[in-house]
Amino acid sequence: MNRRLDAEFFHRDVLEAAPDLVGKILVHKLSDGTELRERIAETEAYRGEEDKGCHAAKGRTKRTELLYGESGVIYVYLCYGMHWLMNVITGENDQPQGLLIRAGKKYNGPAKLTKNLKIDGSFNGIYLKDNEEIWFEDDGYRPRIKTAPRVGIDYAGEYWKDIEWRFIDDGELIL
Repeated sequence: MNRRLDAEFFHRDVLEAAPDLVGKILVHKLSDGTELRERIAETEAYRGEEDKGCHAAKGRTKRTELLYGESGVIYVYLCYGMHWLMNVITGENDQPQGLLIRAGKKYNGPAKLTKNLKIDGSFNGIYLKDNEEIWFEDDGYRPRIKTAPRVGIDYAGEYWKDIEWRFIDDGELIL
């Protein structure tokens, strides 16, 4: 039996939540009742104004306001003017943190994942608590996690570009 993750799952530091989300299942229930499901294979952590790769690095703006708010809220933004990328807010209020859903088992990129699961900007600001349209499930799958540098943030400088805050299902199960 799959167990839905509650909003409390995300009410902790992103460096705990991001690796723990790997292996969970993202579910989007369409209006006709169809469920689009994808196992999370990769996440990235973004943590605070000091993190030059985080959108909050430039402080509080209209775009980043959600990062400073309630954990368990979806943060979706448009990348390169054409790709929707999905994040979930983690941690405490006023401490901007979020985890990017970087890839699924079938969809090897954040834009492919949102496109195939039909997730767009209309999901920005949705609270996961008791949501009937989008949620995460835990079916007991526990992968071994490997780390790697985050992708596509060369602008953040060497330290922040190279920090291993990308969490990847390496294909082996923890028994």
